[in-house]
Amino acid sequence: MTLSGEFLAFMSLAVVAVMGGVLLLNLTKVMHMVVALVFTFISIAGIFVLLSAEFLAAAQVLLYSGAVTIIMLFGIMLTRHDDESEPKTGRLRKVLLFLGVLGFAFAVYIGIYNLDFGQLPNALHERNTEQIGVALYSKYIIPFELTSVLLLAALIGAIVLARKDDEKGAEKE
Repeated sequence: MTLSGEFLAFMSLAVVAVMGGVLLLNLTKVMHMVVALVFTFISIAGIFVLLSAEFLAAAQVLLYSGAVTIIMLFGIMLTRHDDESEPKTGRLRKVLLFLGVLGFAFAVYIGIYNLDFGQLPNALHERNTEQIGVALYSKYIIPFELTSVLLLAALIGAIVLARKDDEKGAEKE
């Protein structure tokens, strides 16, 4: 293993992504959780940049770090939640969580240690945005359209559920 700038950048971005995920699970305040989630999303975008996938990095920052995080904030702030109803967790849960993360990291390390795909000639750095567009609208058009229908159904379901909560609130008043 050689220490290069690319390796150090990847390791630092990976550590930030994993720590953001762990903090997301362990923090109690909603705003702190969203900040941890944003750190995770932005570090994943940095990993995309290291892989020469700048279009995916920009989409990651725009869609996830921007739009999805804002939607989650509005959704969380508009719903009623009680902090007192959640039981406080002790040291045992934190230790078990830490051991679980270490076990998962070890299993991934063992799984990819001797993995060898071989060297194949490829043109990753040439017109990757065009390659994504051509593949998306030719080979993967059906999954793309099915995903859009699924997102539309989820949006309609969210509106129906929000409307039922408003009707119940109006009846109580």
